[in-house]
Amino acid sequence: MAPVSKADKKTAADAGAWMFNVVTSVGIIIVNKALMATYGYSFATTLTGLHFAFTTLMTIVLRCLGYIQPSHLPFTELLRFVFFANFSIVGMNVSLMWNSVGFYQIAKLSMIPVSCLLEMVLDKIRYSRHTKLSIGLVLVGVGVCTVTDVSVNSKGFLAAFVAVWSTSLQQYYVHYLQRKYSLSSFNLLGHTAPAQAATLLVVGPFLDYWLTEKRVDMYDYNLVSVLFITLSCTIAIGTNLSQFICIGRFTAVSFQVLGHMKTILVLVMGFFFFGREGLNLHVVIGMVIAVLGMIWYGNASSKPGGKERRSYSLPTTRQQKLGAASDSDGNEDKA
Repeated sequence: MAPVSKADKKTAADAGAWMFNVVTSVGIIIVNKALMATYGYSFATTLTGLHFAFTTLMTIVLRCLGYIQPSHLPFTELLRFVFFANFSIVGMNVSLMWNSVGFYQIAKLSMIPVSCLLEMVLDKIRYSRHTKLSIGLVLVGVGVCTVTDVSVNSKGFLAAFVAVWSTSLQQYYVHYLQRKYSLSSFNLLGHTAPAQAATLLVVGPFLDYWLTEKRVDMYDYNLVSVLFITLSCTIAIGTNLSQFICIGRFTAVSFQVLGHMKTILVLVMGFFFFGREGLNLHVVIGMVIAVLGMIWYGNASSKPGGKERRSYSLPTTRQQKLGAASDSDGNEDKA
Protein backbone atom coordinates (compact mmCIF):
# COMPACT_ATOMS: atom_id res chain seq x y z
CA MET A 1 0.00 0.00 0.00
CA ALA A 2 1.43 3.37 -1.07
CA PRO A 3 2.19 5.85 1.74
CA VAL A 4 -0.22 8.76 2.12
CA SER A 5 1.31 12.03 0.94
CA LYS A 6 1.17 15.29 2.87
CA ALA A 7 -1.12 16.76 0.21
CA ASP A 8 -3.58 13.89 0.64
CA LYS A 9 -3.50 14.29 4.42
CA LYS A 10 -4.15 18.03 4.09
CA THR A 11 -7.04 17.42 1.68
CA ALA A 12 -8.59 14.91 4.07
CA ALA A 13 -8.14 17.28 7.02
CA ASP A 14 -9.66 20.18 5.05
CA ALA A 15 -12.65 18.04 4.04
CA GLY A 16 -13.09 16.88 7.62
CA ALA A 17 -13.04 20.46 8.91
CA TRP A 18 -15.67 21.54 6.36
CA MET A 19 -17.90 18.55 7.14
CA PHE A 20 -17.58 19.26 10.86
CA ASN A 21 -18.66 22.86 10.30
CA VAL A 22 -21.50 21.97 7.92
CA VAL A 23 -22.96 19.27 10.18
CA THR A 24 -22.83 21.37 13.36
CA SER A 25 -24.07 24.55 11.65
CA VAL A 26 -27.03 22.84 9.97
CA GLY A 27 -27.77 20.95 13.18
CA ILE A 28 -27.87 24.07 15.34
CA ILE A 29 -30.09 25.89 12.83
CA ILE A 30 -32.63 23.06 12.92
CA VAL A 31 -32.55 22.79 16.73
CA ASN A 32 -32.86 26.57 17.19
CA LYS A 33 -35.71 26.72 14.69
CA ALA A 34 -37.58 24.07 16.67
CA LEU A 35 -36.73 25.80 19.96
CA MET A 36 -37.96 29.21 18.80
CA ALA A 37 -40.87 28.21 16.58
CA THR A 38 -42.25 25.30 18.61
CA TYR A 39 -41.36 26.27 22.17
CA GLY A 40 -41.38 30.05 21.80
CA TYR A 41 -37.85 30.70 23.07
CA SER A 42 -37.18 33.89 21.09
CA PHE A 43 -34.20 35.17 23.09
CA ALA A 44 -31.54 34.83 20.40
CA THR A 45 -28.83 37.02 21.94
CA THR A 46 -29.12 35.42 25.38
CA LEU A 47 -29.03 31.99 23.76
CA THR A 48 -25.82 32.97 21.97
CA GLY A 49 -24.35 34.00 25.32
CA LEU A 50 -25.24 30.54 26.69
CA HIS A 51 -23.53 29.00 23.63
CA PHE A 52 -20.29 30.77 24.50
CA ALA A 53 -20.69 29.86 28.18
CA PHE A 54 -20.81 26.16 27.23
CA THR A 55 -17.85 26.69 24.88
CA THR A 56 -15.94 28.32 27.77
CA LEU A 57 -16.60 25.27 29.96
CA MET A 58 -15.27 23.04 27.16
CA THR A 59 -12.04 25.05 26.90
CA ILE A 60 -11.58 24.96 30.70
CA VAL A 61 -11.97 21.16 30.76
CA LEU A 62 -9.56 20.73 27.85
CA ARG A 63 -7.03 23.05 29.50
CA CYS A 64 -7.23 21.03 32.74
CA LEU A 65 -6.70 17.82 30.75
CA GLY A 66 -3.65 19.33 29.05
CA TYR A 67 -5.09 19.50 25.51
CA ILE A 68 -4.85 23.32 25.43
CA GLN A 69 -1.41 24.75 26.05
CA PRO A 70 -0.86 28.18 27.67
CA SER A 71 -0.83 30.99 25.11
CA HIS A 72 -0.84 34.78 25.00
CA LEU A 73 -3.26 37.18 23.33
CA PRO A 74 -2.82 40.90 24.05
CA PHE A 75 -5.78 42.42 25.91
CA THR A 76 -6.24 45.13 23.28
CA GLU A 77 -6.52 42.48 20.54
CA LEU A 78 -9.06 40.56 22.64
CA LEU A 79 -11.15 43.70 23.19
CA ARG A 80 -11.09 44.48 19.47
CA PHE A 81 -12.18 40.96 18.56
CA VAL A 82 -14.99 40.87 21.15
CA PHE A 83 -16.18 44.29 19.95
CA PHE A 84 -16.48 43.09 16.33
CA ALA A 85 -17.92 39.70 17.30
CA ASN A 86 -20.62 41.06 19.61
CA PHE A 87 -21.60 43.82 17.19
CA SER A 88 -21.91 41.09 14.56
CA ILE A 89 -24.36 39.11 16.69
CA VAL A 90 -26.38 42.13 17.79
CA GLY A 91 -26.32 43.65 14.31
CA MET A 92 -27.60 40.50 12.63
CA ASN A 93 -30.46 40.16 15.14
CA VAL A 94 -31.48 43.82 14.79
CA SER A 95 -31.11 43.68 11.00
CA LEU A 96 -33.48 40.70 10.85
CA MET A 97 -36.04 42.62 12.93
CA TRP A 98 -35.85 45.92 11.03
CA ASN A 99 -35.50 44.58 7.47
CA SER A 100 -37.47 42.33 5.19
CA VAL A 101 -36.18 38.77 4.85
CA GLY A 102 -35.10 39.55 1.29
CA PHE A 103 -32.92 42.51 2.24
CA TYR A 104 -31.55 40.56 5.22
CA GLN A 105 -30.39 37.83 2.80
CA ILE A 106 -28.86 40.42 0.47
CA ALA A 107 -26.93 41.84 3.43
CA LYS A 108 -25.61 38.37 4.28
CA LEU A 109 -24.52 37.87 0.68
CA SER A 110 -22.68 41.20 0.69
CA MET A 111 -20.32 39.82 3.35
CA ILE A 112 -18.40 38.00 0.60
CA PRO A 113 -17.36 41.12 -1.38
CA VAL A 114 -16.67 42.95 1.90
CA SER A 115 -14.42 40.08 3.05
CA CYS A 116 -12.68 40.16 -0.33
CA LEU A 117 -12.09 43.89 0.07
CA LEU A 118 -10.61 43.39 3.55
CA GLU A 119 -8.22 40.73 2.28
CA MET A 120 -7.21 42.85 -0.72
CA VAL A 121 -6.53 45.94 1.43
CA LEU A 122 -5.13 44.40 4.62
CA ASP A 123 -3.47 41.22 3.34
CA LYS A 124 -2.68 42.40 -0.21
CA ILE A 125 -4.48 39.36 -1.67
CA ARG A 126 -4.98 39.29 -5.43
CA TYR A 127 -7.82 37.29 -7.01
CA SER A 128 -7.76 35.90 -10.54
CA ARG A 129 -10.54 36.63 -12.99
CA HIS A 130 -11.94 33.08 -12.66
CA THR A 131 -11.99 33.32 -8.86
CA LYS A 132 -13.92 36.59 -9.01
CA LEU A 133 -16.40 35.17 -11.53
CA SER A 134 -16.96 32.04 -9.42
CA ILE A 135 -17.70 34.20 -6.36
CA GLY A 136 -20.20 36.15 -8.47
CA LEU A 137 -21.87 32.92 -9.57
CA VAL A 138 -22.27 31.79 -5.96
CA LEU A 139 -23.83 35.14 -5.05
CA VAL A 140 -26.28 34.89 -7.95
CA GLY A 141 -27.25 31.31 -7.09
CA VAL A 142 -27.81 31.89 -3.38
CA GLY A 143 -29.62 35.13 -4.17
CA VAL A 144 -32.01 33.32 -6.52
CA CYS A 145 -32.68 30.74 -3.77
CA THR A 146 -33.23 33.03 -0.84
CA VAL A 147 -34.05 36.61 -1.87
CA THR A 148 -37.78 37.20 -2.27
CA ASP A 149 -39.38 40.41 -1.06
CA VAL A 150 -36.93 43.29 -0.78
CA SER A 151 -37.77 46.45 1.13
CA VAL A 152 -35.38 48.70 3.01
CA ASN A 153 -35.55 51.67 5.36
CA SER A 154 -32.86 53.92 6.81
CA LYS A 155 -32.55 52.30 10.24
CA GLY A 156 -32.71 48.81 8.71
CA PHE A 157 -29.95 49.72 6.26
CA LEU A 158 -27.81 51.05 9.13
CA ALA A 159 -28.31 47.83 11.11
CA ALA A 160 -27.41 45.72 8.07
CA PHE A 161 -24.33 47.88 7.39
CA VAL A 162 -23.09 47.38 10.96
CA ALA A 163 -23.85 43.66 10.82
CA VAL A 164 -22.05 43.09 7.52
CA TRP A 165 -18.89 44.98 8.39
CA SER A 166 -18.62 43.70 11.97
CA THR A 167 -19.15 40.09 10.85
CA SER A 168 -16.60 40.41 8.06
CA LEU A 169 -14.08 42.00 10.42
CA GLN A 170 -14.69 39.33 13.08
CA GLN A 171 -14.07 36.52 10.59
CA TYR A 172 -11.00 38.27 9.20
CA TYR A 173 -9.69 38.68 12.73
CA VAL A 174 -10.03 34.95 13.46
CA HIS A 175 -7.56 34.17 10.68
CA TYR A 176 -5.36 37.19 11.52
CA LEU A 177 -5.00 36.39 15.22
CA GLN A 178 -4.28 32.70 14.66
CA ARG A 179 -1.60 33.57 12.13
CA LYS A 180 0.00 36.49 14.01
CA TYR A 181 0.14 34.90 17.48
CA SER A 182 0.46 31.25 16.40
CA LEU A 183 -2.78 30.32 18.17
CA SER A 184 -4.65 27.10 17.56
CA SER A 185 -8.44 27.13 17.28
CA PHE A 186 -8.71 25.84 20.85
CA ASN A 187 -6.31 28.51 22.12
CA LEU A 188 -8.19 31.35 20.44
CA LEU A 189 -11.55 30.07 21.71
CA GLY A 190 -10.05 29.82 25.17
CA HIS A 191 -9.30 33.55 25.04
CA THR A 192 -12.43 34.84 23.30
CA ALA A 193 -15.29 32.59 24.48
CA PRO A 194 -15.26 33.71 28.16
CA ALA A 195 -15.28 37.40 27.19
CA GLN A 196 -18.11 36.89 24.70
CA ALA A 197 -20.13 34.79 27.16
CA ALA A 198 -19.81 37.40 29.90
CA THR A 199 -20.75 40.37 27.72
CA LEU A 200 -23.63 38.66 25.88
CA LEU A 201 -25.17 37.22 29.05
CA VAL A 202 -25.19 40.74 30.52
CA VAL A 203 -26.42 42.58 27.42
CA GLY A 204 -28.52 39.76 25.93
CA PRO A 205 -31.59 39.85 28.22
CA PHE A 206 -31.97 43.62 27.76
CA LEU A 207 -31.50 43.45 23.99
CA ASP A 208 -33.90 40.51 23.68
CA TYR A 209 -36.51 42.40 25.72
CA TRP A 210 -36.10 45.38 23.40
CA LEU A 211 -36.50 43.17 20.32
CA THR A 212 -39.31 40.89 21.54
CA GLU A 213 -40.91 42.74 24.49
CA LYS A 214 -40.51 39.51 26.46
CA ARG A 215 -38.35 38.83 29.51
CA VAL A 216 -36.07 35.82 29.45
CA ASP A 217 -36.55 35.25 33.18
CA MET A 218 -40.33 35.05 32.69
CA TYR A 219 -40.12 32.31 30.07
CA ASP A 220 -42.01 29.11 30.94
CA TYR A 221 -39.05 26.74 31.26
CA ASN A 222 -39.94 23.03 31.19
CA LEU A 223 -38.04 19.79 30.76
CA VAL A 224 -38.36 19.65 26.97
CA SER A 225 -37.40 23.30 26.35
CA VAL A 226 -34.42 23.02 28.72
CA LEU A 227 -33.30 19.88 26.88
CA PHE A 228 -33.51 21.75 23.56
CA ILE A 229 -31.54 24.69 25.01
CA THR A 230 -28.90 22.28 26.31
CA LEU A 231 -28.76 20.49 22.96
CA SER A 232 -28.39 23.83 21.16
CA CYS A 233 -25.54 24.87 23.48
CA THR A 234 -23.81 21.49 23.06
CA ILE A 235 -23.93 21.67 19.27
CA ALA A 236 -22.75 25.30 19.47
CA ILE A 237 -19.45 24.11 20.95
CA GLY A 238 -18.77 22.27 17.69
CA THR A 239 -20.06 25.17 15.59
CA ASN A 240 -17.79 27.72 17.29
CA LEU A 241 -14.78 25.42 17.18
CA SER A 242 -15.30 24.39 13.55
CA GLN A 243 -15.66 28.02 12.47
CA PHE A 244 -12.28 28.86 13.99
CA ILE A 245 -10.73 25.72 12.49
CA CYS A 246 -12.05 26.44 8.99
CA ILE A 247 -11.13 30.15 8.95
CA GLY A 248 -7.73 29.30 10.41
CA ARG A 249 -7.06 26.67 7.74
CA PHE A 250 -8.46 28.77 4.90
CA THR A 251 -9.57 32.43 4.91
CA ALA A 252 -12.71 34.38 5.73
CA VAL A 253 -13.61 34.61 2.03
CA SER A 254 -13.35 30.86 1.46
CA PHE A 255 -15.36 30.30 4.64
CA GLN A 256 -18.09 32.64 3.35
CA VAL A 257 -18.19 31.23 -0.20
CA LEU A 258 -18.18 27.54 0.61
CA GLY A 259 -20.21 28.23 3.75
CA HIS A 260 -23.23 28.97 1.57
CA MET A 261 -23.42 25.21 1.06
CA LYS A 262 -25.00 25.28 4.53
CA THR A 263 -27.69 27.62 3.20
CA ILE A 264 -28.49 25.14 0.45
CA LEU A 265 -28.59 22.21 2.88
CA VAL A 266 -30.84 24.12 5.30
CA LEU A 267 -33.26 24.85 2.43
CA VAL A 268 -33.26 21.20 1.32
CA MET A 269 -33.73 19.86 4.85
CA GLY A 270 -36.42 22.44 5.49
CA PHE A 271 -38.36 21.11 2.50
CA PHE A 272 -38.13 17.58 3.89
CA PHE A 273 -38.88 18.32 7.56
CA PHE A 274 -41.11 21.40 7.46
CA GLY A 275 -43.08 21.00 4.22
CA ARG A 276 -42.42 21.32 0.48
CA GLU A 277 -44.52 24.38 -0.28
CA GLY A 278 -41.36 26.45 -0.89
CA LEU A 279 -39.80 23.96 -3.30
CA ASN A 280 -40.15 25.16 -6.88
CA LEU A 281 -38.16 25.33 -10.09
CA HIS A 282 -36.95 28.84 -9.24
CA VAL A 283 -35.33 27.67 -5.99
CA VAL A 284 -33.88 24.49 -7.53
CA ILE A 285 -32.23 26.48 -10.33
CA GLY A 286 -30.70 28.81 -7.73
CA MET A 287 -29.34 25.83 -5.78
CA VAL A 288 -27.72 24.35 -8.89
CA ILE A 289 -26.14 27.69 -9.83
CA ALA A 290 -24.77 28.15 -6.30
CA VAL A 291 -23.28 24.65 -6.11
CA LEU A 292 -21.66 25.05 -9.54
CA GLY A 293 -20.20 28.37 -8.37
CA MET A 294 -18.77 26.75 -5.22
CA ILE A 295 -17.14 23.98 -7.26
CA TRP A 296 -15.73 26.56 -9.66
CA TYR A 297 -14.42 28.67 -6.75
CA GLY A 298 -12.71 25.68 -5.14
CA ASN A 299 -11.02 24.82 -8.42
CA ALA A 300 -10.11 28.39 -9.43
CA SER A 301 -8.78 29.52 -6.04
CA SER A 302 -6.59 26.43 -5.68
CA LYS A 303 -4.79 27.00 -8.99
CA PRO A 304 -1.55 29.03 -9.14
CA GLY A 305 -2.48 32.70 -9.29
CA GLY A 306 -6.10 32.01 -8.35
CA LYS A 307 -5.67 33.67 -5.00
CA GLU A 308 -2.29 34.89 -3.86
CA ARG A 309 -0.54 37.67 -2.02
CA ARG A 310 0.81 40.50 -4.13
CA SER A 311 4.56 40.49 -4.41
CA TYR A 312 6.53 43.65 -3.93
CA SER A 313 9.18 42.97 -6.53
CA LEU A 314 9.44 46.58 -7.70
CA PRO A 315 10.52 48.07 -4.36
CA THR A 316 12.87 45.13 -3.83
CA THR A 317 14.41 45.64 -7.26
CA ARG A 318 14.89 49.32 -6.53
CA GLN A 319 16.61 48.52 -3.24
CA GLN A 320 18.85 46.03 -5.05
CA LYS A 321 19.74 48.69 -7.62
CA LEU A 322 20.51 51.19 -4.88
CA GLY A 323 22.61 48.57 -3.15
CA ALA A 324 24.45 47.78 -6.36
CA ALA A 325 25.06 51.47 -6.97
CA SER A 326 26.45 51.96 -3.47
CA ASP A 327 28.69 48.91 -3.94
CA SER A 328 29.89 50.39 -7.21
CA ASP A 329 30.63 53.73 -5.53
CA GLY A 330 32.51 51.93 -2.80
CA ASN A 331 34.57 50.01 -5.31
CA GLU A 332 35.41 53.22 -7.14
CA ASP A 333 36.53 54.83 -3.88
CA LYS A 334 38.74 51.86 -3.19
CA ALA A 335 40.27 51.96 -6.67
